[in-house]
Amino acid sequence: MIQLSIPISNEEISKLKVGDQVALSGIMFTARDAAHKFMIENFIQSEPPKEEEELFQILKKELDAGVIYHCGPVVRKSNGKWEFVAAGPTTSIREEPYEHQIIEHFNVKAVIGKGGMGPKTLAACQKHKAVYLHAVGGAAAVLAEAVKEVVDVYKMEFGVPEAFWKIRVEKFPAVVTMDSHGNSLHDKIETASKNELHTMIAEF
Repeated sequence: MIQLSIPISNEEISKLKVGDQVALSGIMFTARDAAHKFMIENFIQSEPPKEEEELFQILKKELDAGVIYHCGPVVRKSNGKWEFVAAGPTTSIREEPYEHQIIEHFNVKAVIGKGGMGPKTLAACQKHKAVYLHAVGGAAAVLAEAVKEVVDVYKMEFGVPEAFWKIRVEKFPAVVTMDSHGNSLHDKIETASKNELHTMIAEF
């Protein structure tokens, strides 16, 4: 397993290939539909509103060579501190309209989720040296064990699953399924599945 510390360099990203298993350590942010839409509308399509300038500066700094995790966590508060009870990935393709712009604007180096993403994200990974990482679905409690600290949370008005959660992880496991060389394991599986289906249909 390849150990990666966040922030991640372009050189490290370039070495990664589809199928590589990685373990991430450092600071990452969760972001789902509401968070992606918010970033596009407030930070990319326009200048940051005055009331959002502080969050913009935080994201601009922390996402530079950083990681976004498509995750709607289950959380609890213990002794005044938030903890992740479950940290499973959510379906990534919903963020396909946004992700390529966010990768470019914030210099994101890795996006984690499940199910893969589309051609715009794949092209952005190739152009800007980034990867898509597949986290294991159905292992939310196990993945939560890799979340060692909830550092902060932003835009809680979006709701717990949709807020920006700033977390510190240690050895968070994932698999490279879209690399910075234009390769997508999801495309290969889809093509192979279609070919197999056509073969099966032809036999009838």
